Amino acid sequence: MTELKNVEADLARFRIRVIAAVLAVLVAFGLIVARMVYLQVLRHESLAMQAESNRTAVLPVVPNRGQILDRHGRVLASNYSAYTLEITPSKVRDLEATIDELSTLVEITPRDRRRFRKLMEESRRFDSLPLRARLSDEEVARFAVQRYRFPGVDVRARLFRQYPNGEVASHVIGYIGRINQREKEQMDEWPEEEQANYRGTEHIGKLGAEQSYERQLHGVTGFERVETSAGGRAVRSLAHTPAMPGDTVVLSIDIRLQKLVEDLFGERRGALVAIDPRTGEVLAFVSKPTFDPNLFVDGIDVESWKALNESVDKPLLNRALRGTYPPGSTYKPFMALAALETGTRQAQVIVQDGGSWTFGGHTFRSGHALGPVDMRRSIIKSSNVYYYTLANEMGVDAIHDFMAPLGFGQLTGVDLRGEVRGVLPSQAWKRNTYKRPEQQRWYGGETISLGIGQGYNNFTMLQLAQAMATIANGGHRFKPHLAIATEDAVTRQRVPLPQEPPVNLGYKPENVAVILDAMHAVTIEGTSARVFAGAGYTSGGKTGTAQAVTIGQKERYDARKLEEHQRDHSLYLAFAPVEAPRVALAVVVENAGFGAAHAAPIARRVFDYLLMDQYPNPQDMAAVQKGQAAAPIGTPLKASELPWPLEE
Repeated sequence: MTELKNVEADLARFRIRVIAAVLAVLVAFGLIVARMVYLQVLRHESLAMQAESNRTAVLPVVPNRGQILDRHGRVLASNYSAYTLEITPSKVRDLEATIDELSTLVEITPRDRRRFRKLMEESRRFDSLPLRARLSDEEVARFAVQRYRFPGVDVRARLFRQYPNGEVASHVIGYIGRINQREKEQMDEWPEEEQANYRGTEHIGKLGAEQSYERQLHGVTGFERVETSAGGRAVRSLAHTPAMPGDTVVLSIDIRLQKLVEDLFGERRGALVAIDPRTGEVLAFVSKPTFDPNLFVDGIDVESWKALNESVDKPLLNRALRGTYPPGSTYKPFMALAALETGTRQAQVIVQDGGSWTFGGHTFRSGHALGPVDMRRSIIKSSNVYYYTLANEMGVDAIHDFMAPLGFGQLTGVDLRGEVRGVLPSQAWKRNTYKRPEQQRWYGGETISLGIGQGYNNFTMLQLAQAMATIANGGHRFKPHLAIATEDAVTRQRVPLPQEPPVNLGYKPENVAVILDAMHAVTIEGTSARVFAGAGYTSGGKTGTAQAVTIGQKERYDARKLEEHQRDHSLYLAFAPVEAPRVALAVVVENAGFGAAHAAPIARRVFDYLLMDQYPNPQDMAAVQKGQAAAPIGTPLKASELPWPLEE
């Protein structure tokens, strides 16, 4: 029997199937086209950037750090290039085993290991950390052959900071060190532009001019776009934006003078600040003992840090900036000027110095009786009684109000961080300082010792030097400063740094003349006459001896019965030449005793250098270091003919 087919029905079903297939194909192609439009048009820009970032990498180009020079162009801080063996801890499976294997190729000392562990504690695991610095060419070659064995380990060429003069002027110059975690957190708060400028940078200024002028010294970071392999290694450079090196910073100090003063101190502790009263430029800024800033560049090791940090001599303390001392008798010329300017006492007034003075049933000693003294003789012979009575007449608040504009107990604003204020006492200061009511009260007897620079008075050598420079300059107070110019590393164009104009304190010229004349007489017939005998210039000065510990009024001071750190400090304030002062200074030699024996001889050699181009011969240098020389011994050397750096 023949089966009949419904051709029309079959054709209809076929057409439906064809249409469905066509529609499916069209939908599929539509989806593909839509996806292509989405990827190629709508997301073209972002995907192109992702593709480019997979193929390329943007690397920061760290700029060369600027140099630091002294006023005569001598290099204080510079850079040199060397190879460093570095490890990225996150890429190393067994860190200790890797370091042990590396030590068979490159010498790795226990100190290198300790420093590396310390850096790991302060850094992130994906940071590249130096294990060994300053590799020789032979060591680099040995590692290069075996590099495939050490994933996460590489040799990099880096610039290292160098301080060619070692310990000389270390507190002024400062040092650089690796950016620690606390500093990284602070940098996170910087504007985005500043943060970008420090990408790739691992070191930052930590102290001194390196810290204060970090922005000028750092430079501008560049960027390099490189094509990378699948393993992330650079294949070729695609674009390059060069880094701009940091500016050179020129300081006002004379490094030869700085070294002279540090050598004159020898093993003794102390500080000296010398200022040009005409400009406020700091010529010498000495704190003894010093330290070697080169120790900090790669990260200081534990032993060296412990030796510096735990030393009883505190070499890390910047005594010129942060050390405070009673000014002792060096305060008397300022007290005398206060008397004249406030009308409390005229220069001709006679005070009978009987060797002591009694107030409220308490006797204040004076050492020895001087008989009748006027203002001039009170400075020349350093009468205590004269200033006991003057302080009592003025009162603590009047003394405070006159001394504050001179800079005592105030921040000078010098361009170094970390300056301390010291103490210029007043009734308000005592109320704010102490908690108990009986401690907050000011007693009249406390005023007496202020007149001779004792009591609560505590100032820095920087403040004393600024005050001396202000008087030497007729009452015009400059802000002391160390940086005088910046120099473009490429064009060598030098740009002076702007400085604030001086503040005129309004002193009467005749009153200032009385003080300067009396201080000049100190070097002729007073306590520093022996020290300045035969000087080829005129100078003025004032010796001082300040208590390091309180000695009762009924006790006699005997240095032999005290520990070395309890003995009196030796101080000297000075300016020269008298007719047109070019330098003013303040110097303290800690626990050395009488100012004329230890501090004044250092000031004499500073003036000889600056005004006469004279440098102490070895015999004279050794005598000053031991406190055994007043005027120079033997024939001085001609400073300008000596080599630099000076031969040891």
